[in-house]
Parts: sequence; C-alpha cells; structure tokens
Amino acid sequence: MNEKKSALAVFENFADEYLNFEQTPAKNIFWLDTMEFLCKRLSEPQKCCPSFHVAGSKGKGSISKMIACILEEAGFSTGLYSSPHILNFSERIGTASGIFPEAVYEKSVRQLMESISSIKTQDLPGGRPVTWFELATLLGMLCFKNAETDYAVYEVGIGGRLDATNVITPICSCIGQIELEHTEFLGNTEELIAAEKAGIIKQGVPVVALGQKDSVKSVLRKKAEEKNAPIYFTNETCKISEVVYKNTQCTSNTSYDVNFFRQNKVEMSFSISSCLFKRELSVSLSMLGAFQAQNAAVAALAVKTAIPEIEESIIEQGLAKASLPGRFECAQLEGTPFTGIPQLILDGAHTVKSIGCTLDTFSRLFPSHSTDTQLLFACAADKNVEQIASLFKGKFRQVILTVPGSTKKSDFPRLKAAFDTAGVDYIPIPDYTKAISYILARASENREEILVTGSFYLVAEVKKYLMAQRTMTGNSPIA
Repeated sequence: MNEKKSALAVFENFADEYLNFEQTPAKNIFWLDTMEFLCKRLSEPQKCCPSFHVAGSKGKGSISKMIACILEEAGFSTGLYSSPHILNFSERIGTASGIFPEAVYEKSVRQLMESISSIKTQDLPGGRPVTWFELATLLGMLCFKNAETDYAVYEVGIGGRLDATNVITPICSCIGQIELEHTEFLGNTEELIAAEKAGIIKQGVPVVALGQKDSVKSVLRKKAEEKNAPIYFTNETCKISEVVYKNTQCTSNTSYDVNFFRQNKVEMSFSISSCLFKRELSVSLSMLGAFQAQNAAVAALAVKTAIPEIEESIIEQGLAKASLPGRFECAQLEGTPFTGIPQLILDGAHTVKSIGCTLDTFSRLFPSHSTDTQLLFACAADKNVEQIASLFKGKFRQVILTVPGSTKKSDFPRLKAAFDTAGVDYIPIPDYTKAISYILARASENREEILVTGSFYLVAEVKKYLMAQRTMTGNSPIA
C-alpha cells in the first residue's frame, strides 16, 4: 500500500511545475499585481492577523526567527514564513517552535490548489504565469489564516518592493544589513539595493533598521519620510555591548572548551540598552557571531516599537530560544563514520560581508584554524566570488572547491579562476557528493575541524549526506 503523502509534499509536486527563481533566476518575473489578484481570489489571507515584515541582504532570516520567538514567548500564536529551507519545506511555513498540525496544511493546500487550478493564464494580470515563490507565499498566508495565528512574521524573498510578500501591511517593517547582492535584479550599488529594500516601508508604519553607512541610511530615511513612517536605526537608538562567548556549563564567561561546542553548549552574551526599553536587556544567544547581536537589536526594537507592553524579560527569553539551521550550525556526527572530526560547522553565508562575519566567528572560536582546519566551499553563479575568494587566503590548511548541488546554477571554472587569482591553494572536486565524502573522510582521519560555507544548498547536501550515512551501519564513505 502506498503511504499517503503529506499535504506539503503534495504542494511541492504541484508547485514544481511553476518557475522557481531560487533555482533558475530570471528577469521580469516580479509583479505585485499577480499576488494582489491571487489574494483577492483567496479572500485576502494576508490580512488575517497583524504582521511583521523583514527585508535585508543578510540577517533577515535570523531577525524573523527572533521576532517570532519573542512573540511566542509572550504567549501569542505566531506564524513564521521564511526562506530558503535546508531539508524540509516545512521550514518555510510554521511557527517559531515548529510546524502546524497537518490539518492546517491540508486545508490550506486544498484551498490553494483549487483556486490556482481554476485560473486561466489569460485571466492573470498581464497574462503572466504564477511563479513558485508566489505560490509558496500564498500558502504561508493561508496557513496563518487557517491556524488563526495572533501574529505573522514574513521574511522577504528577494529585494522588497516587488517581492511576493509585499502585499502585506505590517505593524512594523524591519531592514537588516544591506550590501551588494542579486545586482542583476536589484541594482549595482548599495544605494539602489537599499531603494528596493525600502519598498516594504508602508504609510505610517514604523521601521526598525540595522545601522548602515550614511548613503544607505539616507535612502531609507528618505523613503520613511515620504511614507510618514518613523524610522529607528540600531546604531542611533541603542547601544550593544561587546559580545562574550561562554560555556554554559562553567561559571566563568571566558572559560570554554571547544568540545562543549559540539554539544551545543556554547552561547554568547551581551547587553542592549535603549530609551525604548524600561531597562537594559541582558541577552544570551545560541545563534553565534557578533552580527547576530545586531540582528537581535533589530528584533527587540521591532517588537518593543509595535507592542510596547511586552516586558523586557519576555524579549530576553524569546531571544534565548532562537535558532536556525545552517547559521553557524554545529553538525551532529554521532552515528556516522566521521566522529573523528572535532567540529563540523555549517553556515549558508553567501555574500562578501556575511562570509567575512562567518570567518571572524570561526577564527574567534577556533584560534588555530589556519593550521588544522579544512574548508568546503561552493557558491551560486551570481555571487561575487572574486572578492569572496581573497577572504580565505591563509585561513585553512586545506580548501576543497565544489558546486552547491544539482539544482542551483554555478560557475565552477570562474570559481577556480577566482581562487587562483587570490593565491588560495585548493583541490577542485566538481562532484559535490565526492567532495563531501572526501573532506569528511580526511578530516575524520586527521581529527581536523571543517567549515562548510558559501551556499545553503551546499549545507543541505552535507546534512543529507550525513543522514544517509547514519542509515548505513558499518559503512564508510568512498573517499
């Protein structure tokens, strides 16, 4: 007897027939009128509850999760819509702490498929076909409506102004770090990209933005003024103390053994002070990296701005519970042939600044990494690999270059050329499965740490490989 597919599996099969920008980037596919048309057909699910909207070049996933965790800690049922997913589509549409009951997904998928299947392409605005991301966004909205959530948090997919999520009118708009990314679609300067991100700013809705360089601030501030929306920049509105990493099993904040990191016992602590808070926040985060303290400030200010009655203690407790896969994640190696690896860090950073931040965190936690660690790197074809490659010079004993998987377009010859120009020695293994197998086997044999970065798709492939190894009792990978 065939096992019944989950509602989300049915949706994925249905949506796979539509253009997926994440896998196949294309121009001229961003139009809000299509989402507006579809939302009307589905009785405006985007209006089902108050929402938060989060954009940015990096950190928007972390900010979204932090906001959702704070709201949940305050006792509110909260829907969270984010992207991309690492292993399961349910990572995109759920709650701060997990997934919805299957009945919520079943009802939502049924409503969506019935509505979409009955539309003729010529009836759509401009006769343009619906895209994969529009369908995923609609499904998230329907799930939040059917689950009767108190609040919803939406992470922007790309840009902001024309993103499918931008049909909502939130109670707070958030903008994380802005840098050069998706320049073919968003513009070739940070100021042009900022203008696209600023497209989420709505009339009279407060904005909380991470501190930016002055020219980017000016773009965001101008848009906020046009919309009569108060805007708060974290570096102007609050003060964040220096981040301290600590071992939660020791009384000293400065004493920590990397072996505890593998057991998820390392966290970082810092304080946030602001005139918007009744008192200074004392924050502990399991999401590591100094940049996460900045993201936490955005999340805390956003919640306090939109819902002032939420107590500071609730904000602290919510932030402490926030975590995300593929963000400086320590992979669990128990049950695999690779237990000789002291630490395997998985991070989906894929821009110049985000990879720089990941390397800073890695250096701080593993001071001797240049002599006894390995790097597995891959990235999509649209990334600034020429600038990224130079970041790795002299940082790792061995560098393995590969591609991010079978679905994401990459440019392996360009990747190799960039590392050649940067003077970084590497081993090219374009078959990502062989590359993963090779580096895991060698690092386990030599008892060396590994950093995997450059793409969430590569992170996903490593996690899937480890899962497969756990099912192969006694089998070792082919190097």
